[in-house]
Amino acid sequence: MNLSFRPSRSLFYEILYQVLLLGIVFIFYSFDRVGHGIETRVEGYEIAFFLNYTLVAFVINYGLLPKYLYRKKYGHFFFYLLVLIVVMSFVEEGVLERIYFPTNRGTDFPGVFYELWDAIPTITILAGFKFAWDALKKQRELEEIRSAVKESELQFLRSQINPHFLFNNLNNLYSYALEGSSKTPEIILELSSVLRYVLYECQTEYVSLEKEIQHLKDFVKLSELQLEGRSKIDFSCNDIASGFFVAPLIFLVFIENAFKHSMSSLSENIRISIAISLTEDVLHFRCENTFSEESNIKSLSSGIGLDNVKRRLRILYPKSHELSMEKESGIYKVFLKMKLHKRNGR
Repeated sequence: MNLSFRPSRSLFYEILYQVLLLGIVFIFYSFDRVGHGIETRVEGYEIAFFLNYTLVAFVINYGLLPKYLYRKKYGHFFFYLLVLIVVMSFVEEGVLERIYFPTNRGTDFPGVFYELWDAIPTITILAGFKFAWDALKKQRELEEIRSAVKESELQFLRSQINPHFLFNNLNNLYSYALEGSSKTPEIILELSSVLRYVLYECQTEYVSLEKEIQHLKDFVKLSELQLEGRSKIDFSCNDIASGFFVAPLIFLVFIENAFKHSMSSLSENIRISIAISLTEDVLHFRCENTFSEESNIKSLSSGIGLDNVKRRLRILYPKSHELSMEKESGIYKVFLKMKLHKRNGR
């Protein structure tokens, strides 16, 4: 079995980032003296001193930060950081200074503050950029987690809506089959068309507005067949431009409830009005239905379907939709305004 180490793309970018960072910081560190006329070229001791600082930063970045600071072990972090600074000072003053400046700077110790004044800025920059890199990485991971949670919740909500829709319509179909209605085959055909859309066409997060409206028309036709002339249904679509996308099955819940509550509370004179229009990129949806004031109207603004669609709107259209529902003189009204997008919801 052939085993080989293949570093991830993220690790590759981090190594590249650190190498570029070290090069840039070293240029500023070494040429600062050149720019001020102290040095005329990069000296060997500057490379040695910078490597000492780099080693300290490496231990901080890949040892102290993940093991102590990120785990909120602040006491351990600062203790080992102090030990690391002491070791760094000993290496610089006790080893490097004696090698490169044996007759002057290597003969005495200028003091802790002088040492830190020269070393801390460089180490802070090297460690600070690693800290920033980790923060960006955590932010990306958090966004991925949020996206996964969002998608999981949407899949869960859609899985609730589809059986809810199917359950209601199969109950109606069963009743007509028992009665031997001549419209049963036509209802089965229309139901098949509607279910084909629900099960196959709208499994993505967004669908084209034209497909969604056609699905609503199919559903309205299916529901009209069950009313057998006891209703007046108005469905109007005005100024619907092509190219817009919308979350599927949002409007279906309101229309389904309009038929359900009208048929359950009224035996005749059922009136349902549905209007969809588009003004620039803002869609306006209105659905009105009659109901009996004596019936149980508490369920008009509640239930699994409505709760789910409200949650989907909050997830998919945050701060870009307005939903209102009201009852007035035996008419239940739903108004929904939402901002659409041209490219698959993005």
